[in-house]
Amino acid sequence: MNKLQPKTVAESKTEQVQIVLNADINGYGRLFGGKLMQWIDIIAGVVAMRHSNCNVTTAFIDKLQFKAPAHANDVVVLVGKVTYVGTTSMEIRVDTFVEGLDGHKRAINHAYVVMVALDENDKPTPVPPLLLQTEQERAEWEAGQRRCDLRKQRRVDFF
Repeated sequence: MNKLQPKTVAESKTEQVQIVLNADINGYGRLFGGKLMQWIDIIAGVVAMRHSNCNVTTAFIDKLQFKAPAHANDVVVLVGKVTYVGTTSMEIRVDTFVEGLDGHKRAINHAYVVMVALDENDKPTPVPPLLLQTEQERAEWEAGQRRCDLRKQRRVDFF
């Protein structure tokens, strides 16, 4: 398959499930924010590798928003999907939930992670376009474009 053929969001969407262990808990009895950030970075990397068929590196973590805690023995579900692509970069949205024994999921975090595809010499390489299939995917794309523009402006402003 030509790596520059468009791919759908569904082709690289990834779900990861974790159980919060005692080693993952901070002094307040909650999941360490850094542990959750590690899980988010891993799932974003898997999504980006699936979309680009390349090795990837994290370039930017944007809008990491903690909404609620997770505790020991909670089942944590992370869902990652591509929302926007540039020439060599991909924005990945990762939504994180705590899943109850009844299957109900409550949102505890969402984040956007920018990953860059790398060639065999660890240099940025082009990624496939994203084939948008739903209105929700189009809305995410447009929001991703705005976030990309803001990130570029922050680099110019050193902010």
